[in-house]
Amino acid sequence: MLAYIIRRMAQSALVLLIVGLVAFAMFHFVGDPIDNMLGQERTADDIERLRKQLGLDRPFVVQYFKFLENAVQGNFGMSYRQGRPVIDILLERAPATLELAAVSGILAIVFGIALGVFTAIKRKGFAANAIMSVSLIGVSLPTFLIGILLIYLFSVELGWLPSFGRGNVVDLGGWSTGFLTTSGLKALILPSITLGLYQMTLIMRLVRSEMLEVLRQDYIRFARARGLRDRNVHFRHALKNTMVPVITVIGLQLGSIIAFAIITETVFQWPGVGLLFINAIQFVDIPVMAAYLMLISVMFVGINLIVDILYFFIDPRLRVDRTGGH
Repeated sequence: MLAYIIRRMAQSALVLLIVGLVAFAMFHFVGDPIDNMLGQERTADDIERLRKQLGLDRPFVVQYFKFLENAVQGNFGMSYRQGRPVIDILLERAPATLELAAVSGILAIVFGIALGVFTAIKRKGFAANAIMSVSLIGVSLPTFLIGILLIYLFSVELGWLPSFGRGNVVDLGGWSTGFLTTSGLKALILPSITLGLYQMTLIMRLVRSEMLEVLRQDYIRFARARGLRDRNVHFRHALKNTMVPVITVIGLQLGSIIAFAIITETVFQWPGVGLLFINAIQFVDIPVMAAYLMLISVMFVGINLIVDILYFFIDPRLRVDRTGGH
């Protein structure tokens, strides 16, 4: 078990190095930040002085390893646009994105698993077929279009919910939260539904297909023959074995929620790190872009590592295979 975790951590570190290299190389071709930082009256001396001050006159390899050295220490440099430490900017924006991702993830997991189990058990009922038909909307429509439709319906036509922004927030010692205000909770509804709808439908359809497959197994028939109640058969036997492949998808989707919050935050002008990344692209703010991508990479790798470890506790067969048993 320990050897497996160490091996997976080493693989994760290698992935982060490669992602960081690709991101750092790619962002150097999106434009020259000097053009946005200096005005029209700039001179060649001004350009050379600023380029040397930012370290852009150094070779690419030197810049990359300097970035990695600082990133390990939590230092992602100074923002070219705001002139402030990138880590401070990320910490200011992180609560908005994390709260949005948390609410979206909870909605996706809870409703996805519940509706998946329901549509599998009642697969021939009208309600199950209606849910499966409606779920095609979440799979087919792009996220930005879903967000625009929700804004038009609940903000423009009905006027029930705000169309943009985060609402009023409360500062709790460096963490700004909208959970403690009415406007903050209202502002969270539409973005969280928009962000979590695709993940919810994906989890629901996967749970349904896996549940139907498990319900056809011999040990389920044997459990029914023993006279066990349907509730015990469905939730103690079938659902437990259904969750093994579902956990993999849930882990990936949790990372996707944070990564693809860019679209939702742009549509709703949500002041999170996703919107910060979009603004950084427009101003060629390379330190912010690189730090954002590294942050997302760490989250993806960390979630995958946690999912791999959870397998050992959920499926005993994996523990037997790893220890060389038969």
